[in-house]
Amino acid sequence: MSLVSTTTSLRAAVLPRSTAISNVGLLLGGTLFLSAMAQIAIPVPGSPVPVTGQTLGVLLLGTAYGATLGLSTFAFYLLMGIAGAPIFASGSHGISKLTGATGGYLVGMLLASLVLGALAGRKWDQKIATVIPTMLIGTAIIFIFGVSWLHISTGQSWRWAFDKGLTPFILGEVLKIAIASTALPTLWRFAAKR
Repeated sequence: MSLVSTTTSLRAAVLPRSTAISNVGLLLGGTLFLSAMAQIAIPVPGSPVPVTGQTLGVLLLGTAYGATLGLSTFAFYLLMGIAGAPIFASGSHGISKLTGATGGYLVGMLLASLVLGALAGRKWDQKIATVIPTMLIGTAIIFIFGVSWLHISTGQSWRWAFDKGLTPFILGEVLKIAIASTALPTLWRFAAKR
């Protein structure tokens, strides 16, 4: 079975007859949304990684857009930021964001967009009982890549990487998972009424 499913996503339920033009519009709108969420950034003392709204953006967008459009949107967001658009956290940009200490989080978000969309294509985003594990899986992917990359890129110990790249984020991630896990089934209920 392919990871990328052709079954429905919230985007497909709301816009069942999407066209290339509507998909480009969604891609651009999603990139703006991710950019705005990345600007919600709180520095973590002693860490090169800030707490941002970006992970919430990935949880919502990757799930609502489905695997293909979610992955394409985050890939476009990455390319724009690498090319110089000031859309990463705190208006930053450039290849150093991908190759430096925060790069693992960005790579994790790219992969999480694909996995979240694939799980949503299997209707895991429609009920609380399955949307919470979906959000946990997406978050775990982001932090597995992020903390590992942080450890390798800084040369610091694993303990330091966990203390600076995971522990300060736990409460915020729990809140983001709660927001996404509540929002998605609610949006599905509205879509079903259409």
